[in-house]
Amino acid sequence: MNEESPGVWAEPQKILVVLAHPDDPEFFCGATLARWARAGHRIHYCLLTCGDKGGGMDVTPQELCTDRRQEQRRAADVIGVAEIRFLDHEDGYLVPTLDLRREVVRVLRQERPDILVSCDPTNLFPSSGYGLNHPDHRAAGQVVLDAVFPAAGNPHYFPELLAEGLQPHTPREVWLALTAQPNVVLDVTDTWEIKLQALKEHKSQIGDPVEFEKRMRARHTEDSRDDAPRYEEKFRRILFH
Repeated sequence: MNEESPGVWAEPQKILVVLAHPDDPEFFCGATLARWARAGHRIHYCLLTCGDKGGGMDVTPQELCTDRRQEQRRAADVIGVAEIRFLDHEDGYLVPTLDLRREVVRVLRQERPDILVSCDPTNLFPSSGYGLNHPDHRAAGQVVLDAVFPAAGNPHYFPELLAEGLQPHTPREVWLALTAQPNVVLDVTDTWEIKLQALKEHKSQIGDPVEFEKRMRARHTEDSRDDAPRYEEKFRRILFH
């Protein structure tokens, strides 16, 4: 681990991203994930829902689930993600219960990531132009933090998982996206185009692709210009080892 350059590791890392919906990884931190994939790290996604409420009256939840799974796979291929799993909880109804915590602990012990990525559960107002943070986002971040500490690395939590052959495991670092309290800011200008192309695969969610691209390109830093943009992604990083 390079303390002077967070997110830069000398050896290949296994990185697990646990978030609520398809498209959350790309929206929250897609340029960072693309950067890590291109540095040789192995990235897996675990999504708690399949986004079955992310549409209007002209489509059923079942159709949405199928469509959004496919969109997520295509977007993940653009990023360079190795594997995706869906826990298939109902979109919009996530609650950080003990049962869901157990499921996430199970995933952590199965996957045994070096680096865990989720989102900040305390962020009710993620930006001045975004309104309210989705309750599923906050529930996902909360259950992930509750799972990683103290449960995932402690054999006395959920002993039934030991009976499944799943040994305790604590990731070395946790990175929380969508945070109002960042302690790491990464310049992701070089991979912003990859993030944008991945997001375009979420066709059911982005509306008019031309207008969407215009909005995304406008998210450059205040100290840069449209003709020479610079982009950042921000995280709350927590170290466990």
